Amino acid sequence: MGLVLLVVIWLITFISAYFFLAKTWWLPVGASAAAAGIDHHFATTYILMGIVFVAAQVILGLFAWQYRERNATTPQAHYSHGNNKLEITWTILTLILFVGLNFMSSSIWASERFRPAVSNAVEVEVTGMQFQWYFRYPGPDGKFGATKPQLQDPSGGGEAALGLDPADPSSKDDVVAGTMYVPVNREIDVILRAEDVIHSFFVPAMRFKQDAVPGLAIHMHFTPITTGDYEIACSQLCGLGHYKMHGILRVVSQEDFDKWLAAREAEKQ
Repeated sequence: MGLVLLVVIWLITFISAYFFLAKTWWLPVGASAAAAGIDHHFATTYILMGIVFVAAQVILGLFAWQYRERNATTPQAHYSHGNNKLEITWTILTLILFVGLNFMSSSIWASERFRPAVSNAVEVEVTGMQFQWYFRYPGPDGKFGATKPQLQDPSGGGEAALGLDPADPSSKDDVVAGTMYVPVNREIDVILRAEDVIHSFFVPAMRFKQDAVPGLAIHMHFTPITTGDYEIACSQLCGLGHYKMHGILRVVSQEDFDKWLAAREAEKQ
């Protein structure tokens, strides 16, 4: 029976390890400035934890074989109260591994995610609403207009859904879109809002994911470095229509972005 357990444990371990290694990468091609650092940390964690997993399962299989049931008169195993040195050693190694990984990632999260956006960043207000993403840009005045809950009409879409206050001069030049347009190689200051329940703004190619919480305006930022269309998903179960919570991030040149924004401004005239 011990030999059977050893074979089964090792087969499961090595077959599962093969399938994990056979998949060359688990994430789409990174398209933001922070993607390389995040991917490096992901790969480092993946390799280290993979080594720990394989080693533990190999030892488990050996123990199943070594301490199998036998008809020998001499006992093969002895009761032990434990080995303090061994327990201290693996506790310290585990602490070093997890604390070390946290320190390695601090530059990614503290510097890249939670520092304030640069002064010339492109501001985009992202609002999650069952079951749609809305993207608002300040007009030439550089200010977002006021919104009022009593003016919101989700069935109207766009400005009506957000409830822009027509009495506020700053709201007259705001642009509301269903597709998120941003210029390449410019930092994007994302202001996340939610109108009803918690949503989660997830752009895999940008390695960007952050919850949008009702009542909060959460500032995050990223810098796209490659033009193209990228999927926006909601990674928080937000209701029966969650599957429809899908959007597109379109990264274009600065010239094309300026033209698009100007065209949308002209439509409001």
